[in-house]
Amino acid sequence: MIGQRPGRARSLLARLQLGLEALYRVETKLAIDAFVIDGDQRDRIRPARAPREQLLLREDDGELGMALFVDAAALANLEQNDPSARLDDENFTDFCLAVEGVSHFIYMALRAAESRPVSQLELELQAEVDKFACCFLVAGTAATLRRRLYGDVAYADDLDADERERYRTANREAGRYATALEHRFVAREQTAGLFAELRRFYRMDLPEKLGRIAQLA
Repeated sequence: MIGQRPGRARSLLARLQLGLEALYRVETKLAIDAFVIDGDQRDRIRPARAPREQLLLREDDGELGMALFVDAAALANLEQNDPSARLDDENFTDFCLAVEGVSHFIYMALRAAESRPVSQLELELQAEVDKFACCFLVAGTAATLRRRLYGDVAYADDLDADERERYRTANREAGRYATALEHRFVAREQTAGLFAELRRFYRMDLPEKLGRIAQLA
């Protein structure tokens, strides 16, 4: 999914971007590494929260500016424990963190290019689905991954009630979708059908996504 690394020239985030864009047959024409910021740069922006992964947005004269922060310790761990070689307890959480950041970046860039509005719930729901897709393509097993992604989930203490409910909803609905994908496609070894379904889902807006999940669940 995230491809073979040519030496050390391409970052893991860049490989994830290539993998997700290839999976969904989309192209942002943006190099994600050019938008990545470190902790000091984020501190100067002074966001309301400072989670381990964060896509920061700013609109100026109709132009959308983006900056992506991903915890340096997580990226260092993924460099040391390459998920394309092995996805396990050493790197699973950090891999999901990286996938979430890249997912947010790609989805927001595409929607902005199409002048399509996107809600925070839509962004989070797609990221939760992308985690399942990426982990499945790397590890090749679905049921265990689904339980880890959507079973026992903890949320940051500094989330307000609305934020917590949004994350819970995104996680719950993505879990229902992943269960349906597992039963309809993975268990029957219908990889082509799985990819086609994921691509259709990716292009839907939020009401359509939720409707599709309800239909399949």
